[in-house]
Amino acid sequence: MEVLPMRKHAALRQSDVLSVLQRHDKPMTAYEILGRMKTDEPDLAAPTIYRALAALTDQGRAHRLESMKSFVPCRCEHADSLPVLAVCEDCGAVEEQDGSPLLSGLREISSRIGFAGARHIIEIQGQCRDCA
Repeated sequence: MEVLPMRKHAALRQSDVLSVLQRHDKPMTAYEILGRMKTDEPDLAAPTIYRALAALTDQGRAHRLESMKSFVPCRCEHADSLPVLAVCEDCGAVEEQDGSPLLSGLREISSRIGFAGARHIIEIQGQCRDCA
């Protein structure tokens, strides 16, 4: 078996985790992702998944749904934008939209209170079109 440098190995692990997220249309917890990946890699552990998810969220390739403690893949192209995630409380579907027009208002609010925001994500809880 070929030994890969750690950085290369981490990039491959992130790609594997992102692939699992992309194959599912519902948010997934780290343990759900781990369960899917353990079939092929029985020795895989939760910290490895958490590290990959942290890197993916830092890169903007995945989003953490704070309210559900779960993750979804990024489905938009946004370098300097605001992901708006509409989460259906009935079926669990998540729709991502670009909320860039809201970003200047959020920055203004943050500036007024002297707060340096590191990342911006808005979650809207409710019902999707199919469930409403």
